[in-house]
Amino acid sequence: MSESERFQLGTIGALSLSVVSSVSIVICNKALISSLGFHFATTLTSWHLLVTFCSLHVALWMKLFEHKPFDARAVMGFGILNGISIGLLNLSLGFNSVGFYQMTKLAIIPCTVFLETIFFRKKFSRSIQFSLTILLLGVGIATVTDLQLNALGSVLSLLAVVTTCIAQIMTNTIQKKFKVSSTQLLYQSCPYQAMTLFISGPFLDGLLTNQNVFAFKYTPQVLVFIVLSCLISVSVNFSTFLVIGKTSPVTYQVLGHLKTCLVLGFGYVLLRDPFSWRNIFGIFVALVGMILYSYYCTLESQLKVSESAQLIQAKETDPLISIEDGSGIVNDDVVAKAPVWNSNKDLHA
Repeated sequence: MSESERFQLGTIGALSLSVVSSVSIVICNKALISSLGFHFATTLTSWHLLVTFCSLHVALWMKLFEHKPFDARAVMGFGILNGISIGLLNLSLGFNSVGFYQMTKLAIIPCTVFLETIFFRKKFSRSIQFSLTILLLGVGIATVTDLQLNALGSVLSLLAVVTTCIAQIMTNTIQKKFKVSSTQLLYQSCPYQAMTLFISGPFLDGLLTNQNVFAFKYTPQVLVFIVLSCLISVSVNFSTFLVIGKTSPVTYQVLGHLKTCLVLGFGYVLLRDPFSWRNIFGIFVALVGMILYSYYCTLESQLKVSESAQLIQAKETDPLISIEDGSGIVNDDVVAKAPVWNSNKDLHA
């Protein structure tokens, strides 16, 4: 199996793990919040991160991965920013209608595309932009119902979108810049994310629910679902970093909307949630957008590989290119190292 095939297989595995674990934890948390009355989402997320860190620490002790320390300030900033983005998303849901919150989540993709285009000079083809538009239109039809606006909720939503986009872009950038795996980055950033939410969680949950997380009556059934949610979260957190590291923040957001469609479907089938033809039509349009996005991404990836292979072949066969690179053969007997031309030479003269 070639390296390209192994990478593609690993990417498919990461995407599948992310979908299965995310849909599972949503169903588990929905039962915990809706049926058992445990509404402390931010505090629960901090417990998720603490369990994830402990699990990774055990994995490190078992030598399942190698600890690779790097820039401590980058890790701390990234971890705190991730924690803040999660808290802001929860606040956005608390101070806005469900419909406006869904619009907030939809805004993450165009915001990510804008930031990557401006700051990283990343180019998105018209085909990719078209498929993303179809996807967002479908998810909007399926999920957005009411759009009740208020000043505080709008500001919180804006901050949530910006911090989430930056955190996800940083996830991809840090892994490539410092050459660390998703597991290594998650292990080092988890404590900062967990502490940020552990400190702010009870306050935010109290603000949103008017209840005290420490005064809640923890029945055996509630504890079982909390433990189950924390265990599933290990897979969710790991697969999130894995997917963003192997693909891109935009692809992760596309995958997130696929999860939304699946959750709606599972909710209707398993929990008998209300469902309409509008939901069905929206999910169908969103799936078309996802298929187009996957197709165009695969097509462009294959095109880049083909162009790269042609360039390498041209360098090996064209003596002019070889000489320009300083590695060409001057004659049959003498191998010369030609000076490399510097495009900035005249500017500094």
